[in-house]
Amino acid sequence: MAENTALEFFDDRANGNLLARMDGRTAGVIAYFVMDGTPAALVAVHTVVQPEHRGKGFAGALVQEFYAMADREGVPAVPLCSYAAKWALGHPDQAPVAPAELVERAGQQLKSHPEL
Repeated sequence: MAENTALEFFDDRANGNLLARMDGRTAGVIAYFVMDGTPAALVAVHTVVQPEHRGKGFAGALVQEFYAMADREGVPAVPLCSYAAKWALGHPDQAPVAPAELVERAGQQLKSHPEL
């Protein structure tokens, strides 16, 4: 995990991306959306790490930052992304489980708006 110390995170909310940058270049991204309704939530849809950065823990660092961002905003994080969901299961102290109704609502919103 020492390689992650050079990562910087940037929330490009307008485009629905949480970017991990290293040396000013994008190393990875979580595509996400802010769920409509109450309560609102941040919904992770897809996690991608550039091939040259795979195997260095960048995807985990991105998901960890995604959960921290949701925590700072006082909203739950919903991991529809399979990688984010798997990471969350292994880090219950950092990734509170979203209520099932919230996960269902997030899935319905994504299904009705696949451009998200």
